[in-house]
Amino acid sequence: MRCIDIPGRGELRLSHLVLDYNGTIALDGDLISGVAPRLEALAQDLDILVMTADTHGTAAKACNGLPVRVLTFPVEAVGEIKAWEVLMLQGGVACVGNGFNDVAMAEACDLSVCVMGSEGCCGALMAKCDVVVTSVTDALDLLLKPQRLRATLRA
Repeated sequence: MRCIDIPGRGELRLSHLVLDYNGTIALDGDLISGVAPRLEALAQDLDILVMTADTHGTAAKACNGLPVRVLTFPVEAVGEIKAWEVLMLQGGVACVGNGFNDVAMAEACDLSVCVMGSEGCCGALMAKCDVVVTSVTDALDLLLKPQRLRATLRA
């Protein structure tokens, strides 16, 4: 569990990290450089799930050996399925995504981060997230270096 005190807003207690794959931790089906070591560090305190429609069919292979569980869903209704999976988790949940199918998931999480990377991001998701960043490594570093998150979210 990671506990992060946000001045003026209280303590954020996180047990899970849910990640979208394509466009978030991967580009064109390949894991983005710098993601793997950050996931290994975060797995010390968090249960990490990668939830994806797996556009390129590479998520399981790319995440093999990482301390994550990969859940692949059919393209139809993937957004609703992601949100439902988040609601079934016990404890605080943080999520990172970039697409329209991440909107409902972001609304269901205790902390939601939108990545505006090379693939872009969905404007509707930006409006639902707590934080917007320009790279997935910056998103993961918010949890690894909580002073950054405190500075952004303080009341």
